[in-house]
Amino acid sequence: MFRGRIRMHTCRIILFTSLVWFLLDVAVLFYYSDSPTPSRGNGIAGGNHGAVPQNSLGILGAQAAGAHPAKREILDDSSGNAVNHFGPASLPSNHKDEVIEMDERGFSLKYAKHELKKWVPAAVVPEQAGSPGEMGKPVHLPADQESLMREKFRLNQFNLLASDSISLNRSLPDVRLEGCRDKSYPAMLPTTSIVIVFHNEAWSTLLRTVWSIITRSPRELLAEIILVDDASERDYLGKELEEHVANFPVPVHVLRTHKRSGLIRARLIGAKQVKGQVITFLDAHCECTEGWLEPLLARVAENRKIVVCPIIDVISDESFEYVTASDMTWGGFNWKLNFRWYRVPQREMDRRNGDRTQPLRTPTMAGGLFSIDKDYFEEIGTYDEGMDIWGGENLEMSFRVWQCGGELEIIPCSHVGHVFRDKSPYSFPGGVAKIVNKNAARVAEVWMDRWKDFFYEMNPGLIISRQPVSVCYVETAPSFILILIRASCPYLW
Repeated sequence: MFRGRIRMHTCRIILFTSLVWFLLDVAVLFYYSDSPTPSRGNGIAGGNHGAVPQNSLGILGAQAAGAHPAKREILDDSSGNAVNHFGPASLPSNHKDEVIEMDERGFSLKYAKHELKKWVPAAVVPEQAGSPGEMGKPVHLPADQESLMREKFRLNQFNLLASDSISLNRSLPDVRLEGCRDKSYPAMLPTTSIVIVFHNEAWSTLLRTVWSIITRSPRELLAEIILVDDASERDYLGKELEEHVANFPVPVHVLRTHKRSGLIRARLIGAKQVKGQVITFLDAHCECTEGWLEPLLARVAENRKIVVCPIIDVISDESFEYVTASDMTWGGFNWKLNFRWYRVPQREMDRRNGDRTQPLRTPTMAGGLFSIDKDYFEEIGTYDEGMDIWGGENLEMSFRVWQCGGELEIIPCSHVGHVFRDKSPYSFPGGVAKIVNKNAARVAEVWMDRWKDFFYEMNPGLIISRQPVSVCYVETAPSFILILIRASCPYLW
């Protein structure tokens, strides 16, 4: 009990000290934001232009108080000139006349012209007639391989024999709506870096994911593919993987964690290294289809605060058949904070004038596959590093986007297949339920205001952990920054 009092007293001291520094930061930033001197920007042009720097307490504190963030300068890949995404003052001289639309906090909603690249559509992957799984067809193994198939199924919780029999660059049907095939997109679009986290992933599914990205993406828009190995234990995912991807036609980088970090922290490791303007997160067992990337990047280019997801089609865990998902569902959740798919309501169809090819505004996302502007990802605080391993990060990011001035959409003209499994093949320290419940409670405490009471009504067993979750966020800086952001991001959306 005495130790508990000391811990609570320590939390209060940390909270009070942090608030004092926060108020001092706000005062300083207000002083500089009112000054007409253009040279007071917080430039980082001399740093690594590929990294997504962590938000400073001062910048986010100013945003929480309604102030303009300090100016940030990012090196442009092509010109080497410093580009200020928060105003035209720092644009290179040949772009000074360009007017960039900004929001009320000074965040530029559009890309400068020199940040965009011309592109041409990727060629269609030809069918290898007679080969297993071509055009997304199911693979049927002979009866004498049934026992071996079941034995290997346990390794990844999908039919590894079927996957290994399919080409790494198999053909897929064009599953887009008819109206999507005729759509045109801007001749110049931002580039993207693909971030994929994997742990003990099968060779064939991981490499098929990578090859589907390379062969079905406009090469000019694909800055790189970043593979983050979250402490895999299988030998083929070590040096063999690095050597295999070294000569791919697109830069493929393999990063590694020193210990099991989980999806959230591993994605942040990858995000800090990206060079493209847009970060696209994908899972390690996906297949991108024809024309998947252009609609996503085109929508982000319209407004950098829009976060976009493709239609997530189903790849059978038994036969690897490619099955098209419905474009008439959107993401939601129940009061236990479980993600669920629900039918799109009529009001959303009316907003889109009945055009099913138009972007679909969704309350939440599944979380495995989405694209987000790199600077906006940083602007809203990236992921919450206080969440462990996996679970709840999709709702946390969804709430964060909507409550902090962004929009979340599903783009019906973009399709990516995903291997859906009945259960996870991975073990988690402490057990899956404990980690998922802890993450869910953290989401409720940070983002749901008084509506978190509904969560605890549905999860009475978590009430005992409520006090530590709500009070001791101040023990780590990233968590405290979250609370500062929440000051101006109400749940009433």
